[in-house]
Amino acid sequence: MKIGITCYPTYGGSGAMATELGLALARRGHEIHFISYASPFRLRGYADRVYFHEVDTTIAHYPLFDHFPYTLALASKQYEVARRESLEILHVHYAIPHATTAWLAREMLRPERPIRVITTLHGTDITLVGQEASFHEITKFSIERSDVVTAVSNFLRDETYRTFGCVSCDVQVIPNFVNLTEYCPDPGASRDGLAPTGHKVITHISNFREVKRVRDVVRIFARIRKAMPATLVMVGDGPDRSDAEREASLLGVADNVRFLGRLDRVTSILQGSDLFLLPSQTESFGLAALEAMACGAPAVASRIGGLPEVIDDGVSGILEPPGSVEAMGRRAVDLLLAPARLQATREAAIAKAATFSAERIVPMYEALYREPAG
Repeated sequence: MKIGITCYPTYGGSGAMATELGLALARRGHEIHFISYASPFRLRGYADRVYFHEVDTTIAHYPLFDHFPYTLALASKQYEVARRESLEILHVHYAIPHATTAWLAREMLRPERPIRVITTLHGTDITLVGQEASFHEITKFSIERSDVVTAVSNFLRDETYRTFGCVSCDVQVIPNFVNLTEYCPDPGASRDGLAPTGHKVITHISNFREVKRVRDVVRIFARIRKAMPATLVMVGDGPDRSDAEREASLLGVADNVRFLGRLDRVTSILQGSDLFLLPSQTESFGLAALEAMACGAPAVASRIGGLPEVIDDGVSGILEPPGSVEAMGRRAVDLLLAPARLQATREAAIAKAATFSAERIVPMYEALYREPAG
């Protein structure tokens, strides 16, 4: 099939998942066309049957446009690519504005031929952006006008119904997935350059937004550091990075916290990790935790949103309410000081991650693509 995919290309779960889906579909023989204002950050180099179409965001000066009308430019590009490449599906990730522009593109194409619009909801498009008064009605409209709507967790599906009603749409749950050929344990993984010899390696990966509670990441680590030699590896960047850096200094652990910035490839870091911290305020799924688990790093995370669907508390990881820094730190220390229990948790995390493998999840999307238009 010929499939167009639109996502945010920036560092974050929705863009990562959309890109991994496109690459997985291409490996299964489909032709994939990414349509966005920049190449997605996980689209690394050439891949067979994968194409990128950049939305032109330049415009000659026109006094009526204080801000570039990206939504209209995206809709035009989706229409243009769909028409020229004979796309059968427009699969958009994140409701606003992508579901809206896909609807416009479909309406533009309607006189010539049909095309199906599939919208995948990822989280803050529903729990944050979509609940803003100025976006509520257009988000609801765009969801209801999609041919198929999917959500990445049961939590997000239920939240969509609660927030928007969406009486005319059936939100199907297709969870995020992990590519187990890339994200897998490596018993011989080297920690050279990652942490001093004898240190436990604790990791966190995010876009450092407020919802990720990165200061709590540092606070939890400080409790671990009091109990044993340890290094915290922080991957990513964003508006709260400076807050995390200040917190590390205030708590006296700055020398043991490494801020690596944004990295395209994090597998080797996760493979060398003992624990992964994700104390978010909310997570609709928790893709970063899943990828860490697949590499053998159990997650210490918040009991919130879709995370309990990914992590079994006390079995494949640790869950505590958001903000429970003391409890998360104490349980993390207890686990790290119990080698046999840590190994059992590690094995359970790997096994749980396998239930979200690309081999199991990607065919669910293919089945949706092949459903007759209704």
